[in-house]
Amino acid sequence: MEIKKLVVGQLQTNCYLVWDKKTEEAVIIDPGDAADFILQKVRDLEIKPKFILATHGHFDHILAVVELKLALKIPFLMHEKDSFLLKRMGQSAKYFTEAEGGPAPQVDKFIQEGDLIEFGQEKLKVMETPGHSPGGVAFYSRGVLFSGDTLFRQGVGRTDFSYASAETLGRSIKKLLKLPQETKVYPGHGELTKIGLEHYNQITARKDSF
Repeated sequence: MEIKKLVVGQLQTNCYLVWDKKTEEAVIIDPGDAADFILQKVRDLEIKPKFILATHGHFDHILAVVELKLALKIPFLMHEKDSFLLKRMGQSAKYFTEAEGGPAPQVDKFIQEGDLIEFGQEKLKVMETPGHSPGGVAFYSRGVLFSGDTLFRQGVGRTDFSYASAETLGRSIKKLLKLPQETKVYPGHGELTKIGLEHYNQITARKDSF
């Protein structure tokens, strides 16, 4: 599995191009902005995107979806429980960045726990990870995890939204930390980490809070 990280938008969201080296089939994860930039990288790498995936419905992870769908003629996949966030996309983008969000994308297929997303000889398994948002998901395959805004390097997702839940996020974190220790974690913002490191960080954080 080949992975290229692109940092896009005012909120510095990590968009990932993930592809099978043999067939060049690919997925685009969390295209949060800069559709032209993403498309240029797709052309430079000579890969063939098959799906657009979102770890959750926050605007900074989906702003480029509409343009990418039009340009590439491929479907957009997301969890149904975050559908309500699509309706707020333009309003949220303006509030946080003072930029117009444009039209909200239409979801072509809703994904859920255990679904397999196949491209070339590669597969990503959907793991439901609610808490930061009701429909948050992560994508896992052979020692690689795309965690969205659930788990970061030395941090976890925000839960101060009306629809978020710290308790639910805690359960999602525990679920992810059961993955093999050497699993590489590619988060929605910031730098790469590993499950083993974040397991240690979570234990240390709990001890420090006593």
